[in-house]
Amino acid sequence: MQYVLIIHEVADYPAWKKVFDAAAGIRKEAGERSYQVLKYETDANKIVHFSAWTSLADAKVFFESPRLVKIRQAAGVSAPEFIYLDQLEAGTL
Repeated sequence: MQYVLIIHEVADYPAWKKVFDAAAGIRKEAGERSYQVLKYETDANKIVHFSAWTSLADAKVFFESPRLVKIRQAAGVSAPEFIYLDQLEAGTL
């Protein structure tokens, strides 16, 4: 499995979440298979988006597209950090 971890700040979480939810269809079409949205314990506007993808190449094309740059701007995202990850191991305890 391949994953993307994105850490970014948002101007306003509820406004960001509306844009995020509205983009579910294009995320799925691009290859996102599942996701989690988390926040920093001490900062509700510091968001972590962790998602599973069909491939890292699909994820990179999507996240680096001009269309998504505009969507991020409209959602009030600043300074996104993208970390592309290959799974080595998984388990349940």
